[in-house]
Amino acid sequence: MNAFDLTGKAAVVTGGNGGIGLGMARGLAEAGASVAILGRNAAKSAEAAEDLRKTTGAKVIVVTADVSKADQVERAVAETVAGLGRLDIVFNNAGINIRRQPQDLTLEQWQEVHDVNLTSAFLMSKAAYPHMKQAGGGKIINIGSMTSVYGAPFAAAYASTKGAIVQLTKSLALSWAKDDIQVNAILPGWFDTELTQKAREEIPGLHERVLNRIPVGRWAEPADMAGTAVWLASPASNYVTGVAIAVDGGYLANL
Repeated sequence: MNAFDLTGKAAVVTGGNGGIGLGMARGLAEAGASVAILGRNAAKSAEAAEDLRKTTGAKVIVVTADVSKADQVERAVAETVAGLGRLDIVFNNAGINIRRQPQDLTLEQWQEVHDVNLTSAFLMSKAAYPHMKQAGGGKIINIGSMTSVYGAPFAAAYASTKGAIVQLTKSLALSWAKDDIQVNAILPGWFDTELTQKAREEIPGLHERVLNRIPVGRWAEPADMAGTAVWLASPASNYVTGVAIAVDGGYLANL
């Protein structure tokens, strides 16, 4: 048996229509999983899903919802199960950032970032739990960040959510180990995505500072997430739970 084979498994990726979310969705599809791309932008999701179908041959559906809203999460999970027939794997990847100094953040902005980045992961995991328990197990992978470890003067709200993602991951892993549900986190390094492209536009010198610290000498591409995503979603990681794994080209290891 190929321990990395996902044939017959069903996965949902929030924020899966672009960036590292799409990179992970592609890896899952290539490993044999059927995939639900969950996002707010239906047109963007449909385009991503069509490309995945053509290039991987996998079954890919689109689910449109705001994962910061409890009622929409319940509907989205129900649609995923109805469309794919089951739910074995959840990637909690949806995220936003509002780049402001903390004294300039409004309460509404703080809450928005927390709702999208952190509360959504709790809501999705909670909604998926009964389906995974009934199936006899499952995989939940939460997406953190370098700011799960480091702070940033322009990212107080974002960093606090990503630190909390690691602790949520540990708590869910401990709670659901008895149900054979493994819960882990991935901490992406500096990936070349729409989110970080905007950051480089807004923060002078960011590109050079980051690149100088990455030992492998380049920014990551979304495809660099696929291998770790497949491993954590597959039987190969059945004895791995409650951990946060950096995919960062050596950034965290470098002084």
